[in-house]
Amino acid sequence: MAQLVEQRSPKPRVGGSSPSWSAIFKKIMNAKTEKNSSFDTIKLLIAITILVGGIVGYYHFIEYETIYRVLGLLAAVALAILFVFQTAKGKALWHFTGASKAEVRKVVWPTRQETIQTTLVIMVVVLITSVFLWGVDSVLGVIVKSITNA
Repeated sequence: MAQLVEQRSPKPRVGGSSPSWSAIFKKIMNAKTEKNSSFDTIKLLIAITILVGGIVGYYHFIEYETIYRVLGLLAAVALAILFVFQTAKGKALWHFTGASKAEVRKVVWPTRQETIQTTLVIMVVVLITSVFLWGVDSVLGVIVKSITNA
């Protein structure tokens, strides 16, 4: 009963009241970690080998046109990414990416007018600050020149 209470949200329809990402991440990472860790290590080593092989191949086959070498390198990178996403950490990263996209959709973006107004305010503040700093620098320069008689 205590576990059920801990997982329930106080306001299920309010944004941000669902379990935090760290709680979800810990759940994903703790699930069968010991069993899959050796296979995950092998998959990561294969991914690194493929990636290094693609880079070596890019420079080894210098006599071929650049487009073919780049396509080969991109294929190696895609294959390495495929292997990485088969690991527990890769799956957690994929889940995090999906959750991030969902959070970005919830953001209320400013309108074009708000963006322009904010940009103009920032430009005016930067201009005022730069003029102020130029004035302070000039005054300090005159003071230093008068002290040093230069």
